[in-house]
Amino acid sequence: MRQLLGDFLSLIKVKQTLLLLFTGLVGYASGLKGLEGPAAYGGLLGSLSLAISGTTVLNMVYDRDIDRIMHRTQGRPLASGRMSVSVALFLGVMMSVWGLTWAFWLDALFGLVVLAGWLLDLVVYTIWLKRRTPWSVIWGGLAGGMPVLAGRVLATGRIEAVGVLLALAVLLWIPTHILTFSVKYAEDYARAGVPVFPNVYGLRATQAAISLSTMLTATLMTGITWHLTQHWGPLAVCVALATILVGLGANALVAPSVQRNGWLFRFASLYMLAAMALLLV
Repeated sequence: MRQLLGDFLSLIKVKQTLLLLFTGLVGYASGLKGLEGPAAYGGLLGSLSLAISGTTVLNMVYDRDIDRIMHRTQGRPLASGRMSVSVALFLGVMMSVWGLTWAFWLDALFGLVVLAGWLLDLVVYTIWLKRRTPWSVIWGGLAGGMPVLAGRVLATGRIEAVGVLLALAVLLWIPTHILTFSVKYAEDYARAGVPVFPNVYGLRATQAAISLSTMLTATLMTGITWHLTQHWGPLAVCVALATILVGLGANALVAPSVQRNGWLFRFASLYMLAAMALLLV
């Protein structure tokens, strides 16, 4: 049972899923005019968790061939053969259908945004572009921005500027998160035939893109924080976090190394989690 649970959590990439769920929660809470009961949050988190997890599982099914080649992913349930493809496919389809159906039942526009995220992640990013171009990261970023936009849409009933800007902040943050990762595992990606920035454009250009990503993300999130909170306390914390993020990006640009990119990779996730949490204040 412990192995089965571990394989399931690996299959849905639990840390990534929880971060995306949290952005959806922030998007929802930031758009409310008053307090909502647990049922409203339950519908949001339930539908998003199923849709996101279902997409992730189906991505795993599709990418199982390259996962077997890359050292980093050889231990995954499908790549290692511990779980059958038919079981994972059934699980991914059922979670996707259940999550999308629930989303449309809650609200049609909310459902459309969740569906857009599902299509962008699975069809556009994974199936169409991931093995063709390093620029697939942009489309992956768009998919990553859909949960926070969806949450905002469910709260406000429309697509408006703040929701779009929150999604854009996630999109701008994705290169910091993904490109630092691809620098570390460039040889793995090359072995699997997946084009990534370091292997296509070189390390220097990749570090420049990462540094630009940190600056744009920090600037936008700081502006959103001030707009939504109108309070100097959250703004000061946001600026401090942004300064560290940009500083780590600049440090990795000036003197690139696996260690410096590792620091930036770890702090980037903490930054987005903390910056989003500030919006709940």
